[in-house]
Amino acid sequence: MSVFRSNSRMYVQVIDDVNGTTLIAASTVESELKNLKNNVEDAAKLGETIGKRMLEKNIDTCVFDRNGYLFHGIVKGIADGARKAGVRF
Repeated sequence: MSVFRSNSRMYVQVIDDVNGTTLIAASTVESELKNLKNNVEDAAKLGETIGKRMLEKNIDTCVFDRNGYLFHGIVKGIADGARKAGVRF
């Protein structure tokens, strides 16, 4: 699970490193998630969304890649939301 955040958007994708393909993605650009703001509470909602999508595809474990961001705030919110949905890191 790879996380990217900008000043106005959040992006999360689950990548298969062996094949080099993106399996699942979620971001605040999507129409259903467009109203999410760039804060910790909405980051947790984005994490829950990606977690639910992972479980629908029978993926329950992954490696969390924070892409060099510190593990606090928005990045931690995404991780906590995914854990709440049932994903293990």
